[in-house]
Amino acid sequence: MKGNRTYKDTLFRHIFNNEPSALELYNALAGTNYTDVSLIKINTLKDMLFKTIENDLSFEVDNKLLILIEHQSTISENMAARFLLYIAVIYFKKFGERLYQEAVVKLPRPEFIVLYNGEASFPDEKLYRLYDVLEEVDKKDDNNIIPLDLTLRVININKGYNPKLMRKSKKLKGYSIFVAKVREYAKTRPLEEAIKLAVDYCLKRGILVDYLKENAQGVIKMIKLEYTLKDAIKSARKEGKKEGKREGLDYVLELMAQGLNNEEIKKKIKEAKRISTK
Repeated sequence: MKGNRTYKDTLFRHIFNNEPSALELYNALAGTNYTDVSLIKINTLKDMLFKTIENDLSFEVDNKLLILIEHQSTISENMAARFLLYIAVIYFKKFGERLYQEAVVKLPRPEFIVLYNGEASFPDEKLYRLYDVLEEVDKKDDNNIIPLDLTLRVININKGYNPKLMRKSKKLKGYSIFVAKVREYAKTRPLEEAIKLAVDYCLKRGILVDYLKENAQGVIKMIKLEYTLKDAIKSARKEGKKEGKREGLDYVLELMAQGLNNEEIKKKIKEAKRISTK
């Protein structure tokens, strides 16, 4: 089922990269009941100084807590190391030269979370530590102090897992159901048809209704146009632009929102590629 991982990543980011959805997700993960959306400040990394470093979702809660969330379909032992890069860039972006001043700078406490919905077997939740991938000789100094560590939670959001969490976030539960239905239908049908059926299934049952009513055609076209973008994505990867795939799909969604048809979108993509190579 080619394109599976891409559509899930893009869908996840489009659903949750806004203050109301991030607040709902945070309340579910933390067991809180915040209602003031103004407490949330989105600071997801995108097109930063280090162009290969971008994450799926990060936000501050009341200027005291930094939540970094990644959506993953596969589990990597390097996830903790990647989160170390994310938090370093976010702190640099937020505080910059203030970190070099004499007066102490209070850093918002970070929490690191991976939401997993791959097909491989995985428990409801598991902790991963940066400590586990450090070279043995470097783990502790002579005073038995660990010089560097980071812990992240990996939470299984596949259908049937973590029911308490799902009850607290309708959007996360809806996302989980949608992905499960696509996966089910795609076993016997082409991916594009599987997504259409999953959209119909959710709309008929009141799942992700607000999002899908506005974006159903975009979600379906996103998969179809992913293949149109195949050559552009390959080119971007060859040039070392990891963000090419994500930005390309986001760009397509923006064009679709403008009401352009497939041929017009292809022309826009061709023009963007021509400009980028100048």
